[in-house]
Amino acid sequence: MSEKYIRVKTWEDFKRLGTELKPEAVVYSIDQNGMSKTKELTCLRLILPASSGYYVYLDFPKDGALRETGIPIREDRLGNRCLRDEDVTRFLRDAFGRADLQVYSFWTT
Repeated sequence: MSEKYIRVKTWEDFKRLGTELKPEAVVYSIDQNGMSKTKELTCLRLILPASSGYYVYLDFPKDGALRETGIPIREDRLGNRCLRDEDVTRFLRDAFGRADLQVYSFWTT
């Protein structure tokens, strides 16, 4: 069986899918977007696994936060711009209204 990737264009559509499909988990990766026209490179990729395929949503930076989700972009102690894992996890659990939602970083799964 081939894997099917479905791009979701808006956060609202991804949130609706997450509510309707009630996945056990959501996977995310924090990516560096080298094609950015601004100095901000950090973007977020969300992946919702379902029986019908993998739903993928990308959110990009705008004014110190992610454009659609509003997750803040912070600075680490060295001044590097970054997203914090705990901010992403908290946001997703709150957005889907599920404290039991498993949230995994792509790089740590």
